[in-house]
Amino acid sequence: MFSAYRSPLSRSLPQAAGSDSAPAGHPLPRRATARAMALRAATSTGTAAWMLALAAALMVLVSQMAQAQARGTPDSFADLAERLLPAVVNISTSQTISADRSPDMPQFPPGSPFEEFFKDYLERQNPGRNGGNGGDQPTQRATSLGSGFIVDPDGYIVTNNHVIQDADEITVILSDDTALKAELIGRDAKVDIALLKVDAKRKLPYVDFGDSDKARVGDWVMAIGNPFGLGGTVTAGILSAKTRDINAGPYDSFLQTDAPINRGNSGGPLFNMDGQVVGVNTAIYSPSGGSVGIGFASPANLLKPVLEDLRKYGKTRRGWLGVRIQTVTDEIAESLGLKKARGALVAGIEDGSPAIGAGIQTGDVILEWDSREVKEMRRLPAMVAESKIGDSVPVVVWRDGERKTVKVKVGELKDEEQQAKADAPKKKETAAVESSAVKSLGLSVTPVTAASRAKYSLPDTITKGLIVTDVTAKGPAEEKGIRRGNVLLEMGGKELKSAGDMAEQVAKTKESGRKSVLLLVQVGNDMKYVPVNIGN
Repeated sequence: MFSAYRSPLSRSLPQAAGSDSAPAGHPLPRRATARAMALRAATSTGTAAWMLALAAALMVLVSQMAQAQARGTPDSFADLAERLLPAVVNISTSQTISADRSPDMPQFPPGSPFEEFFKDYLERQNPGRNGGNGGDQPTQRATSLGSGFIVDPDGYIVTNNHVIQDADEITVILSDDTALKAELIGRDAKVDIALLKVDAKRKLPYVDFGDSDKARVGDWVMAIGNPFGLGGTVTAGILSAKTRDINAGPYDSFLQTDAPINRGNSGGPLFNMDGQVVGVNTAIYSPSGGSVGIGFASPANLLKPVLEDLRKYGKTRRGWLGVRIQTVTDEIAESLGLKKARGALVAGIEDGSPAIGAGIQTGDVILEWDSREVKEMRRLPAMVAESKIGDSVPVVVWRDGERKTVKVKVGELKDEEQQAKADAPKKKETAAVESSAVKSLGLSVTPVTAASRAKYSLPDTITKGLIVTDVTAKGPAEEKGIRRGNVLLEMGGKELKSAGDMAEQVAKTKESGRKSVLLLVQVGNDMKYVPVNIGN
């Protein structure tokens, strides 16, 4: 029944001398048994090692997959949204306006179903606004909608200043539809932020601020708010850019996001994926009134010290340096011996300011403030404002071709004080009066005297420098906006008393191999530094 055929590999081989093999049916000698057991043990050990290696590899693979998923598109925002929604609120405000001023209807994209709805609603609320029988009403009530979020279980709420500005009454609607009257604790128009307080008779859910400096372009973010009155709306996108200047104020440094943000989202939070607030939604760019994927949020790190001040003092206390500054252009940098254009050029210093006490001088370029690099002029005001009043901070300046460090005791910026002013460019003007000439600069000058002041209608407070009497058409000075009647105070950091002083500084500049010289020019009450090419 069974075949007796064997494969060549299974044929019986002759017994070798000394072999451990034994005839069939006989047990192996002890030495053979030991070797067999050792072989099985080695095989078992190898298998275990292989299994451990496989398990380790799988763990690494799972970890890498998890990291890749974290870096990629989230599977869902549902868990995060569910956790954060209770801390986001709707804000409704009302104000009394005169009868001849109609309240504005909320703006909706053309053709939106909400456009007709709100139009009918406002007409019912204000029947006289279009000339109806109710037109004799002496006053009307205007309402607006916005967003906010709870930052403390005792009921402190953050929103935009423009959401509650001029409001007679502020109402906060919680996520469970509880409506509460809100008290205004303080607000700061310069960064468009306001702090409110409600008494809910219970502890409220709240959210924490994160570190907006650590947020990276490309990170996922989530916005929650009340667009068009649709409370609890969740949208998501990425961080598109940082430190955007949209000319909204002196401390512009917005986060830009493509998360859909619309009217009514103002004052709402922009979250990172850890559920921390990295920004407060403030503005959108939109030709139509609806979201086009360009929204702006004030960064958390700018707002945190402001909110602390509002809670403690009811107002913002900002640091003050007391300087007028301007941008360092490539030409200015070259004339000062800086390798690249950066920092803020000090064009003037206010009397009694911390800058004077620290020994900062006009012509200095502020390179660092409190160990932070001043990459561009517009960043310095925010850095100073964020500094703690009374602290002594190190300031690195560029002076006479080298870095110097001074200590500044931060002052307090008063409402009427200007911390930093950027001088506006002046219009060019050509005249034809000649005194002593400095041809390489394309202008003529005369010393300041009573007669010259009167001739050029200059105030008696101007007692030094050189008055520009003529500017050569299309010359170096004219190209930089210098005009007749301007007063030249310094050149290359040296005070000017005569045309000879100018000629001397021009010669030194040429000897150093530089192509331009830096002039300190006074125009009215303002002073600014102007780099002028020295020609051939």
